[in-house]
Amino acid sequence: MRPMRWVAVLVLVVLALSGCTGNGADSQSAGSAAAPAPAPAGGFGAAEDSGEAAREQSESDAAADGDADRDVITTGSMLLVVDDARAAVDDVVRLVEGSGGRVDERSEQAGTDDAAPSASLVVRIPAAELTATIEDLEALGESRDLQIASQDVTRTTRDLDARITALRASTERLIGIMGQAETSEALVAAESALSQRQADLESLKSERAQLADQVAMSTLRINLVTESSPTLAPGGFVGGLTTGWEALVSFASAALVVLGTLLPWLAVLALLAAVAVPLWRRRRGAGDPAGPPEPQEAAAG
Repeated sequence: MRPMRWVAVLVLVVLALSGCTGNGADSQSAGSAAAPAPAPAGGFGAAEDSGEAAREQSESDAAADGDADRDVITTGSMLLVVDDARAAVDDVVRLVEGSGGRVDERSEQAGTDDAAPSASLVVRIPAAELTATIEDLEALGESRDLQIASQDVTRTTRDLDARITALRASTERLIGIMGQAETSEALVAAESALSQRQADLESLKSERAQLADQVAMSTLRINLVTESSPTLAPGGFVGGLTTGWEALVSFASAALVVLGTLLPWLAVLALLAAVAVPLWRRRRGAGDPAGPPEPQEAAAG
């Protein structure tokens, strides 16, 4: 019986110790929960906390919106084969401007012996009117190559919006700190931080505006080429006759070129001959001795 009694006493001691430990832990947890949390530090570093909160809020808003409001940049290119590329450029410009777009680049190439006339344009079209405008452009000729690419930049735009909002709040907070600065050192530090925040804010606003323009206006490169009909060279007798005639025309053209080149020299040589020949004859007649009189002249004498 004595061992059982000692076992019971040990169990009671263990239970008492565990109860005391639990009460101490509960009191510590209650004290820590009741203790007020330290307030976030204000001043210059508060913008990062607000920016992080704003980004988290933007991501939650984007997840809530789903695909209803997405920011997508659309770019594309197309090749149109038309009857006259240089004449079709005006039709393309008219269609683009009619849809509310604009022409950023335009170039035209005249036709040569080896290449047909062509033209190239880079246009900006409202994203909502891109499909309808492409259909109107395809009516001008034959579309042989059409490529459209899309890039979702929703996360980037939301992040820029959140950072802009945070920087605006930080700027306003720094302006308030400058008004309450008691020392010149605090004022200079606040002014330096404010200048940096304002520069960052302007940079983000410019980037956001450029991104918004790319989303609102799709970019499309249009290449226009003139359709050329293939020519078949005739063969047989007709082909030989054609080849001979072309050779004769080429020879006659070359002969005329040579004659035109030599004609001024021949005119100068003829003029020199017209002056030199009489002088030579006169000098020759003066140098010959007088011969015997002719019989008729002697009889007359």
